[in-house]
Amino acid sequence: MGRKAHFTNEQFYSAAMSRVAENGPESVTVASIAEAIGAPVGSVYHRFSSREMIMAGLWLSIAESFQKGFLEILDAGHCIAASLYTPQWVRRNPIESKILLLYRREELIGGEWPEQVRERAEGLEQELRSGLNSFVKKQFGRCSEKNIRRMVFALIDVPLASVRRHLENDETPPEYVDELVRETCITMMEVRNENI
Repeated sequence: MGRKAHFTNEQFYSAAMSRVAENGPESVTVASIAEAIGAPVGSVYHRFSSREMIMAGLWLSIAESFQKGFLEILDAGHCIAASLYTPQWVRRNPIESKILLLYRREELIGGEWPEQVRERAEGLEQELRSGLNSFVKKQFGRCSEKNIRRMVFALIDVPLASVRRHLENDETPPEYVDELVRETCITMMEVRNENI
């Protein structure tokens, strides 16, 4: 029987989050995480092979939580609320938002990451695709490629673009961003009855 782990992944992630909050993502090191939770550096390396693995695991945990909330709103059929989810979530979770800027899902799927990282990233991709397809079918009656592209633009691309510059400048996205995102979503939904 193996020894009981004294530290959990969540403790390591929480320590990394605290470092990001204090000095930005670049300040996160294996040594700083070990120091923050009072663990030997070897304990960190026993769980994670590198600093990058800690950050990727943290990114995936945050992305899974973010996407769960987004898909719940989408599943309920609330298009405008789904479009506003990103800017509103970013305001509530500024540190997590900075961490989400570190990677793109495609990088974790296609890069030289361990299988468990790639599998979690692929799972996120499949869940998002399934949720969008279901929403598009309910809203437009069928799941055409054009309808999907339209909703990806309105619900993902525009909201993300609306907050990215502010996050990169350590700013809170202003409230007017919501109005612009809402207007885009309404415009995209106005084609609902068109034969597309």
